[in-house]
Amino acid sequence: MDVRTIREMTDDAILDAIEDHKEMIYKYRFQKASGQLENLNAIRNTRRIIARLKTVQRERQLAAAQQQTAQKE
Repeated sequence: MDVRTIREMTDDAILDAIEDHKEMIYKYRFQKASGQLENLNAIRNTRRIIARLKTVQRERQLAAAQQQTAQKE
């Protein structure tokens, strides 16, 4: 998942994606502990996707706050 596709998502879709990926990390960790995880980079890649999602989410929060500040002035 690249940033362009994340930016096209709605706020609710981003929140859902974050939760889904957190569940995936939980499953990957369980698989790793039991020795069933084949792709060891899956945890790392999923964490990076979550970071991208949270970055876009934060950018939107800051943009909304900036718009509110501009409207008050």
